[in-house]
Amino acid sequence: MHEKPIGIIIKEPKEIGLLLRRIRKEAKLTQQEAAAMCKVGTRFLSELENGKQSLHLGKALKVLQSFGLVVALKRKDLQDG
Repeated sequence: MHEKPIGIIIKEPKEIGLLLRRIRKEAKLTQQEAAAMCKVGTRFLSELENGKQSLHLGKALKVLQSFGLVVALKRKDLQDG
């Protein structure tokens, strides 16, 4: 079964955190369980979910990938404002 792709535009770290927390809770995982699954510390996962501005990008990508999320970059059109 394939889930519908999530296509959202992230404008700030807090939005990544909210999405990640929602997905983790849907999976019925505690932060401790999710951190172990992603091979990161619980503190790191908590800070990511809370939208901390400065985090290790490589670790953040590892967590997102562990939850089946990918990050795609798109050039902003000048007409988009």
